[in-house]
Amino acid sequence: MAGRFTPRPTRTSVRGGHVAVPPGVPRQATGPGRVRTWVPDGPLELGLVLGPLRRGPGDPTFRATPDGSVWRTSLTPAGPGTLRVCAYGGGVRGEAWGPGAQWLLEGLPELLGAADDPSAFVPRHRLLAAAQRRRPGLRLTRSGLVLESLIPSILEQKVTTDEAYRAWRLLVRKFGEPAPGPAPARMYVMPEPRTWALIPSWEWHRAGVDDKRASTILRAVRVAARLEQAVGMEPGAARARLELVPGVGPWTSAETVQRSHGAADEVTVGDLHLPGIVGWALAGDRDADDAAMLELLEPYAGQRHRAARLILLSGRVPARRAPKMPRWDIGQL
Repeated sequence: MAGRFTPRPTRTSVRGGHVAVPPGVPRQATGPGRVRTWVPDGPLELGLVLGPLRRGPGDPTFRATPDGSVWRTSLTPAGPGTLRVCAYGGGVRGEAWGPGAQWLLEGLPELLGAADDPSAFVPRHRLLAAAQRRRPGLRLTRSGLVLESLIPSILEQKVTTDEAYRAWRLLVRKFGEPAPGPAPARMYVMPEPRTWALIPSWEWHRAGVDDKRASTILRAVRVAARLEQAVGMEPGAARARLELVPGVGPWTSAETVQRSHGAADEVTVGDLHLPGIVGWALAGDRDADDAAMLELLEPYAGQRHRAARLILLSGRVPARRAPKMPRWDIGQL
């Protein structure tokens, strides 16, 4: 019954990790690939679990198709790979292609939240209780890959999401490689670290990426191997390693480990909108700052990121009282 009353997606709930996956009967993929079936131990909604990994509706590394499948591409330690995930009959079927196929299938359960424990969250506010009841299939994904979350998070620094999504889309399509296997058209695998390092300055400019963000990405890819090793660390230690890269601060490191580690307690600080959204939802305070947000989330210690996601998914946000942040395209300068 809870699914019947799930609110429609809004801009805020999309930011909370909601991707609409049409209900359908998965079609047989053309082309041989490796297959794995996994049965979760509770409710699971693909659009909620994998949604945070999508960077905008035109993300060339992510696609939800009308037959109810979610397609992803990843640059794994074994090489590029394409993963197709579909849920039916109480289980989840994963199909993978490319050199990274086996690596992707081995990590399928954790990607779908097998390492997450939703029962650890105890709501202490009516809004959160209602949001949890409406979203029983919410689990926190763990991709096991740092760079594929770090680079788009750097692109999102200090700009609108539309600008960041456009930059990610243009750069991946131009410098990435086509997705292996029978993936939908115009899907690509993100470039290798060496390729990121060789992107000319004018291509960053054409994609609307300023020198500061481009330089941060270049510094990150030079130590890509060390950053990927952070997957084996606790989230706090992983964030500390990421923040050793000049230009990577608390906001970027939190956005990264939330996806790469499935970190249930790593809440994003330094965000333009999140403190006001959390403050409004839990205390009616639209002017809350980071300190006030952390105080309101203190009762959820250990699960603060999940609490923030549920608030975003509830769609309860204060009304706008100022124009949107202006959109700039430095590529036209």
